[in-house]
Order: sequence, then C-alpha cells, then structure tokens
Amino acid sequence: MKLENLREERILQGKTQTYMAKKLGYKYTSGYANIEMGRTKPSLEIAKHIADLLNTGVQELFFGQKLHEKSNSLREDRFLEKGRRAE
Repeated sequence: MKLENLREERILQGKTQTYMAKKLGYKYTSGYANIEMGRTKPSLEIAKHIADLLNTGVQELFFGQKLHEKSNSLREDRFLEKGRRAE
C-alpha cells in the first residue's frame, strides 16, 4: 500500500485527520490516523469511503496506480521471466 499518497492527498485538500475520522464514523481521530500510518489496514468498504471523501479512486489512493496497470506490468514481468528461462 502507498500510504504516503493517502496522507498527501488529504493534506492537499486541506482536510484534517479529525475531519476524516468523524466522516468515517470513528469515535477518536486515532482510528483514522492508524490507517494513515499503516498500523491498521482499512476494509474495502472503509477504503472506498476514504476515496470518496477525497474524490479519488481507491487504486490511485492506496496503490499509487490503477490496478489494471499494475496487473499489466506483472504480466509483462512474467513474460520476460519466461523468455529468460527459455534461453
């Protein structure tokens, strides 16, 4: 996970951890802060809610790229590996 993207996007939009925590239904700011610091992993539902609050996609926010781009690069890597083994 690319958590620095999460923090950077939140700060760019001028939203505080307290704001995010309240919108996500956490009783304390630490509930959200723990996600941002990597102490806890958000469920898909929470990740989607965070992305919606920041008007961005889950893929870009948590993975730094769209998932289909990542899977395409994995396929290319596997293709290259197979070619190396055949030599």
